[in-house]
Amino acid sequence: MEAYMEKVIIVEGTTDKRKVQQIIKEPIQILCTNGTISLSKLDELIEELYGKDVYIMVDADPAGEKLRKLFIQEFPEAEHLYIDKSYKQVASSPVQHLASILLGANIDVHAEFI
Repeated sequence: MEAYMEKVIIVEGTTDKRKVQQIIKEPIQILCTNGTISLSKLDELIEELYGKDVYIMVDADPAGEKLRKLFIQEFPEAEHLYIDKSYKQVASSPVQHLASILLGANIDVHAEFI
């Protein structure tokens, strides 16, 4: 296990991952759930994430909310990052909006997005 990968951001899809990746400046592992996630897969994930700073950044839509509820229930230690409901999806949120949310969670972002 690499010591520097102490922070993990969980997103829904690869488009979300690419969008968040371009904003963050520090080495953070970004995991995709690809929408829904089974409980057994979630259990495996939780084991893997034990002892790390975990951030959940999912879409502000019914599927994203369902996923968020599951994480709240199964992994209460995770910190939840909320995008503005008007943008609905992480991938369609402006980079400045995402950068300010990430900054608020003490995640280092590239200066041009602030």
